[in-house]
Amino acid sequence: MPTVSLRLAVLQAEAIPGDLDGNIRRAARMTSEAARQGARIAVLPELYCCGYDLPTLIATPASEIPLDETGHVTDPRLTPLIDEATRTGTLALTGAAVRRPDGALVNALLRVDPSGAVTVAYTKQHLWQAEEAKIFSPGTGGEDLVDIDGWRLGLAICYDMSFAAHAGAAALSGAHVYVCASAFVVGAECRAAIYMPARALENTIYSVFANATGGSRNRPSAGASAVYTPFGIPLAAAPTTTEHLLITDLIPSSLTESRSFLHMLGERAQDEGRLPRGAFP
Repeated sequence: MPTVSLRLAVLQAEAIPGDLDGNIRRAARMTSEAARQGARIAVLPELYCCGYDLPTLIATPASEIPLDETGHVTDPRLTPLIDEATRTGTLALTGAAVRRPDGALVNALLRVDPSGAVTVAYTKQHLWQAEEAKIFSPGTGGEDLVDIDGWRLGLAICYDMSFAAHAGAAALSGAHVYVCASAFVVGAECRAAIYMPARALENTIYSVFANATGGSRNRPSAGASAVYTPFGIPLAAAPTTTEHLLITDLIPSSLTESRSFLHMLGERAQDEGRLPRGAFP
């Protein structure tokens, strides 16, 4: 269990389809401001680097980010964001279309570390119907966690949040926070407002909805990013349709208080043999 609070920033930003350089500059600017306000981690939306516009992505291979054989990303176009992460000591997570060495294209979350290293932190497991499946290869589940300041973050991308077992796997693996980078279209944000508090409540963890705004004229993203407590209560919310920096403090006592009253996570862990009967995380 974490012992100190974690200040997290959701960077609700517009990603212009095909404008990777401009999107990265915007991400760097917002990361700098988040760090100025004390954030330790900054989360950007799904496919933020290239923008969520699949026809443009197909027509613009240069919007992809290559992954090398060692599992690292060395694309110089990420330099502005890398520079801000290293300058401020902030961990950044950003959505990107990543081309693996085996040729597969994945919908990924890049981890931009304060050390300057860039790696793939997560790849989207549940692809949105045929339109994404035609382009991307599915990723793995939600068991791989990101550690920062004693907090463990389970990662997800957009449609992943629709599957309770996905967040459940992260929680059973020790996640304290479920972070979902998204590109929910205008009109669909109401579903995220149901899924994300439910994922928080049923797992007694924080949940973070990091949505894009604007973007493609044919498919504008809805904004409305939000953070929910382990009781599923809204903690912070961004407006719709505008750029917004949503900064929230995650508090360890909220985890312990929720788990002292709600035992669903511990009982699931017992059912799976991860904990002895009567023990709770």
